[in-house]
Amino acid sequence: MAMKTVAIIQARMGSTRLPGKVLMKLQGRTVLDHVITRVKQSKLIDEIIVATTTLSEDDVLSEEAKRYGVRVYRGSSDNVLSRYYEAAMEAEADVVIRITSDCPLIDPFIIDHVIQQYRDTTNHLVTNVGTKPSERTFPRGLDVEVFSFESLFAAYHHATKDYEQEHVTPLIYEQHQHNVSCYDNETNYSQHRWTLDTPEDLKLISEIYSRLYKGEHDFYLEDIIRLFKEDPQLIEINKHIEQKVIR
Repeated sequence: MAMKTVAIIQARMGSTRLPGKVLMKLQGRTVLDHVITRVKQSKLIDEIIVATTTLSEDDVLSEEAKRYGVRVYRGSSDNVLSRYYEAAMEAEADVVIRITSDCPLIDPFIIDHVIQQYRDTTNHLVTNVGTKPSERTFPRGLDVEVFSFESLFAAYHHATKDYEQEHVTPLIYEQHQHNVSCYDNETNYSQHRWTLDTPEDLKLISEIYSRLYKGEHDFYLEDIIRLFKEDPQLIEINKHIEQKVIR
């Protein structure tokens, strides 16, 4: 029996450093539009869900997501773990792909590589962010985590601390620390920051889109690295931003 693989994109309008970032425009299209469109290029994902909150401020986000032809699940604003669990339950997912909506440069080829590594192993979770923060080899903003529904089920039913409920995977790492693997890039690009969390991030990503986006999502990791080699000053735009570390 085939395993159903579901990508869940967590999204909300509230943001401490850059409120409303999910619906900001890049070349005339919203950040969420770009994320969904790029995830849709994956060959190994069966369904995409945008998991947002029941807060009224996220009504506009829910409507926007529906326009892109994906399922929307609305749940707790504080307990993100429960939101993921309930969305996965509704979709009858066997395998869950965790992606965040502030990554408009997410790479479908990398997503599929991480999924394939998960399928080829007996791991409970496979990630490309490093099993420890110091082991990252991909730029921030290309983050993918692939895990079994069973692992999500266990985390949901064992989470008691606020921290364990506010985030999706820390408890999975803790419970299955010997059954987690990392998909590594051959070249270490961890010094790059391509996530959207500050005005400086928006400036950099806007520059990347203005130079590489021609109406099609046909530029990926190596294309952006090539652009940086041609114009090294781009890296300086958000180089000073301190990254929030979740685990």
